[in-house]
Amino acid sequence: MRLLHMVHTLNPARGGPSESVRMFVLAHQRAGNQVEVATLDAPGSGYESLVNCEVHPRGPGFRNYGYSPRLEHWLRANFRRFDGVIVNGVWQFHGVVARRVLAGRTPYVVFAHGMLDPYFMRRHPLKHLKKLAYWMVSERLNLNRAQAVCFTSEEEKRIAGEGFPLRRFRGVVVPYGTPGPSGEPEALKAAFFASLPALQGKPYLLFLGRIHPKKGCDLLIEAFAQAAPQNMQLVMAGPDETGWRPQLEALAGRLGVADRVHWTGMVRGDAKWGALYAAEAFVLPSHQENFGIAVADALACAAIPLISNQVNIAPDVAKDGAGLVEPDTLDGTRRLIARFLAMSSAECSQMRERALACYRSRYALTNAAVAVYRAMGLPERERRRSDGAGGVSLRA
Repeated sequence: MRLLHMVHTLNPARGGPSESVRMFVLAHQRAGNQVEVATLDAPGSGYESLVNCEVHPRGPGFRNYGYSPRLEHWLRANFRRFDGVIVNGVWQFHGVVARRVLAGRTPYVVFAHGMLDPYFMRRHPLKHLKKLAYWMVSERLNLNRAQAVCFTSEEEKRIAGEGFPLRRFRGVVVPYGTPGPSGEPEALKAAFFASLPALQGKPYLLFLGRIHPKKGCDLLIEAFAQAAPQNMQLVMAGPDETGWRPQLEALAGRLGVADRVHWTGMVRGDAKWGALYAAEAFVLPSHQENFGIAVADALACAAIPLISNQVNIAPDVAKDGAGLVEPDTLDGTRRLIARFLAMSSAECSQMRERALACYRSRYALTNAAVAVYRAMGLPERERRRSDGAGGVSLRA
């Protein structure tokens, strides 16, 4: 089959949707299908080189909404080439384009990527009023006319759309995941330490994600200052999307831990996997996380995840005994660190084994693409591929 992903941007600093597209491109290709991507990035941005398929940048779109007639013109001229279309994200112009061009012609699904979570309604009530008006005139139609709206966990599906009336879309849960690391762990660790040699030989906790208020970075720094021993370091790895880092650095200074908090910016590729392999534990005290790709990445490296109960896959992690879960508060984050530090070496080793088993059973990328095809109602046919551990049968 030939499939199209539509996404606002492939810029990795923009978080979930761009990362999701990169992973699904790989999953589609492993299933034996062809895939292309249409974005609202400007031609020549360089982001198209981040995926191994043909990319059609039809921006730049106007502001964050992404209005660009060039995208609609391109899709009208090309939609017949595709068996199905995956729209990534809501509240933006590419969703309108998909409905206008595809509804009733080519099956399409929409990935919400957590953008219907009521957290945002509570956090930004004035912005919610604007979204509510847009919902009534456009977004509900975009979703209701799709074959399905895809969610990455049962919890995301359950709470999606609270506060938005006239919802008639069909929600489906897609077993999401990550392709995991490739390469020898020691070589990957060396790649990370080459970028941060001062950390060589020192134990550290790892935060991997955007430096953003919803991620609970301030809670993590305060909890680290209160609970971590003097030899423990904290690595804050990720792009500063909102300009919050100077305030967080000042907070670390006031708490007397500035010399133990390391800011790396975005870490990708071998260095990212090496950072996860070498970490004592991975920490994510988010206030909202519809899935948490970085959690799945940590599990794939047998890194123990210390996560808040607002990460939607936290119930699965807790059920499998693959990590520690606490509320998204200062006390909860401090308990995460304290509970981890109180574990014996044997307990840590056992939890790392369960973390890797949790990844393999729940969050390996193998079957993610298949669920998307089923959501679109596309015909299935047997294919086979090798995932490095023997032949795995896929329906695609």
